[in-house]
Amino acid sequence: MNRIDKKFQELRHQDTSAFMPYLCAGDPTSELTAKLLLTLEAAGADLIELGVPFSDPIADGPTVQRASERALTHNISLQQILEIVKDLRPQTEIPIALMSYYNPIFRMGEEAFCKAAQAAGVDGVIVPDLPPEQARPLLEVAPKYNLATIFLVAPTSPPERMQLIASVSTGFIYCVSVTGVTGARTTLSDEVAPMIAELRKHTDKPISVGFGVSTPEQATQVAQIADGVVVGSAIIDVYEKHINDEAKLFTAVKQFASDLASGVKA
Repeated sequence: MNRIDKKFQELRHQDTSAFMPYLCAGDPTSELTAKLLLTLEAAGADLIELGVPFSDPIADGPTVQRASERALTHNISLQQILEIVKDLRPQTEIPIALMSYYNPIFRMGEEAFCKAAQAAGVDGVIVPDLPPEQARPLLEVAPKYNLATIFLVAPTSPPERMQLIASVSTGFIYCVSVTGVTGARTTLSDEVAPMIAELRKHTDKPISVGFGVSTPEQATQVAQIADGVVVGSAIIDVYEKHINDEAKLFTAVKQFASDLASGVKA
């Protein structure tokens, strides 16, 4: 049992859901990423998704794409991101899941990546462009390093695919709320509740929902039916407005994250 498992077990005992903010590592800078992560924890985050910037982020909308582009201008690498986590670990025990496209992991090598991730203090990995059928190299080594493998279910996933994804996912299962890319949205899709209901028939593992959750009110709606609520683009939108004013950036992020956390726990 790693930090992700322990956190969801704790929250289930409390009959509440997890607030799970997303950050793009290296945006605006590596130093500010670390401070933002700790700020989000102080605001009520239960788990952090830490994005690995990539030049061709096919699952990401304009907001996360801009964040990735800013991070890549600093030449941030997967190894540097692991160093960020390692440096943070003396200050926090919050669960951290890396969200990375497969190319950086493949280039490092699955075994080397999992070993380095565990040593740094990473608890899980989400690879949006890696289907379970092609994930055997990762699935074979991740358990050796107590690294959760988190796969995505979409509104278009049929029941038999949900069953497959549930069988190989550890930590939690990531439900994509819409057929599309990440990004803040004004309303939640009507497909979310039926998708979770169907998925519950195949697993008792924690289910988290992301892609489009943007307001405390939406967070409350999702928390009523899911074990975790992921918010990414909306948080980036907030700090993007104050990217040249560090004091305002952290004040705005902490207030918005606190409101989201309250929505999740409502």
